[in-house]
Amino acid sequence: MKDKNLCPLCGQPNNCAMELEKSTGQKQEPCWCVSLEFPKELLAQLPKDAAGCICNECVSAAISQRK
Repeated sequence: MKDKNLCPLCGQPNNCAMELEKSTGQKQEPCWCVSLEFPKELLAQLPKDAAGCICNECVSAAISQRK
């Protein structure tokens, strides 16, 4: 089973507030990812069986490569 708390691209913790809320039952602030637009190129790299969210570091790297 894939760990939803790890980034499917780099394997590091994704710090997803939505997954934390699901696993703990404790209300969380909105996740960091809700204010970002994920590059289509990055989403295309996701494995078909990806379970977790992409981490902030991978998103930031993809956005900086677009510039």
